[in-house]
Formats: sequence, C-alpha cells, structure tokens
Amino acid sequence: MRPTSPSELLAEADIGAFLVSDRVNIRYVTGLELSAGFLLALPRSYHLFVDGRYREVAERQVPDNVRVHDLSLLPKAFAKVPECAVEAEVVTLAQWARWKRQFKDTKFVQMKGLLQGFRRQKDAKEIALFKRAQSLTRELLARVPAYLRKSVTERSLAWQFHVWAHELGADGLAFDPIVAFGTNTSRPHHHPTDRPIRKGHLVQVDVGVKYRGYCADLSAVFFTAKMTAQEERVLTAVRDALNAVRKIVKPGATNHTLHAAEDTVFQKYGVGHLKAHSLGHGVGLEIHEGISLSDLVPEKALLENEIVAIEPGLYLPGRFGMRLEEDVIV
Repeated sequence: MRPTSPSELLAEADIGAFLVSDRVNIRYVTGLELSAGFLLALPRSYHLFVDGRYREVAERQVPDNVRVHDLSLLPKAFAKVPECAVEAEVVTLAQWARWKRQFKDTKFVQMKGLLQGFRRQKDAKEIALFKRAQSLTRELLARVPAYLRKSVTERSLAWQFHVWAHELGADGLAFDPIVAFGTNTSRPHHHPTDRPIRKGHLVQVDVGVKYRGYCADLSAVFFTAKMTAQEERVLTAVRDALNAVRKIVKPGATNHTLHAAEDTVFQKYGVGHLKAHSLGHGVGLEIHEGISLSDLVPEKALLENEIVAIEPGLYLPGRFGMRLEEDVIV
C-alpha cells in the first residue's frame, strides 16, 4: 500500500534518505509524469527536483508533502545528506560514478525494489483506475469479431487497437499488442505482420489499455471457422486452467501454489509439454510489476488488493497456440 509519509518509506529501508530516479516510481509518489527529474525522500518531506519544463505544473499538482525545487539545487540538498539509498534497478554505472564524484561527502548504497514493494498493494483510487483500464480493454476485444469480417492483416488490427484506445479516452495502449493469425499463433510473443486473415484462421490477441497511468492486460482467442477437435481440446484445457487458478487467488496464496494448479490441469489433459511461459505477473503502473507467477523464482505470497494477470497458454510449434488472460484483484 502507498506509504503515508516519507518517514514510513525510509523506515522500511532503515535509512535516512532515498533518491528516486525511476520515472514510474516518481509518478507513484507525486502523480506527475516526468521525463527528467529526481525525488529525494527525507524524514519530514519529499523533495522533487525538476528543470524549467516541469516546475510550474509540479508546483500546482504535487501532494502537500512534496516540495518542488529547481534541478540545479540538488547538489545543495546533498550537502546535508550523509547517507542515501538509490534504486539499484535503474541507476547506471555512469550515474553511480558521477554522483560519487559530485557528492563526495554522501555515502551511496544500492536499494532494490523498495517502492515496487509498496506498489504491489493498490489503494482504492488505484483500483478504480485499473478497473477503467480493464473495462476499456474489454471494449477493444468486443470490437474484434466485426473487424475480422473485413479484409484485415495482423498489422492493421494491431494498429486499430491504438486508434480505438484513443477514441475511448485512454492514455493509449499499455504495450504493443500481440496479434497473430493461423500458424503464427504458435509463437507466444509474435510480432504482427502483413499476413491477411483467411477463413479457418485461429486469431490470438493480447492487448491492454493504459488509463491515467494504470495498465490492463487481457488475451483472447477468436475463430473464423468451426474449431477442430484438437483446437477444442486445447482451448478447454487452457480455459479450465484459468478457472482453476482464479478459484484459489486470495491473500496468502503463493505464486508456486497458483503455478501448481495450472500444472495439475495441464497434466490431466496430457498437454503440460506444450507450455511455453510462466502463468502470469503483477500489473499496475507497469504492465509487468511485482510478483511473478512462476515456480522458477522465489516463493511469494499474494497480497490483498494486488492485481495479477493470469495467462495460461499452450502452443503447438508450427501449427497453432492459444492463450487466455484475465486480470484479477486479490
């Protein structure tokens, strides 16, 4: 859950100062979408350092516990900071060397995943924004069947998603959509091509809208002819896996438990060898954030009000593949 104060954030890290340079984390704390700037968390308040491009909008829009300064004043602020944590995931070697050279009296320590940990649990406002993103994404998918009746290509449908998203009032898409026709569906992360739709093609779509910064991520399968017996069996296995996992999503359930539930269903159908990716991931300000629903990473428990994308899929190389994906609030 969002830290109520910078002191709560610093207590979690057991340090007196924390420099935030990741754009998504800055937005999480301040609500501002910036392309440059730094946020310095000190015990009493946050300090946002920006250049002239963002000064006016920042002063008008930031929360009361965020003070806005010109970027040129950052060195002066560090003169009073003996030790400061930085984000290990985003700080480059060049930045690290420059800061150590520029701020010689400050000891820098690397901190990984501090704000990302808070971001896992969404508050009521975040959940409302996510639900709107999810609703708009469902509207995109609802428009697909009618569009497929035209002479379309993978690339044209992918582009149409961008158009529809903006028409519906979204920020845009959360990621480049995956659109695959026919045998291209056997590639989980297929890049859309100029391949035209043909009768009998299976259509795989993976798309998500971003709304006021928050992402949704849904996958669906469409048919242009009656399913074959094999296609129907694969779709049933994937759908049953999705439903089995959704039933056990709750606070305290672990990524390994969810992954095992998917495996149990696929083993029942004898199709476990057709898996090609993990079960899913967390969703929020980024399309992939927080928990990974895999048994190849350390075991973690789901948190209340965390949002996870569950996306079981099966793929027959050179023939076809199917993936169903739903976003679930824990």
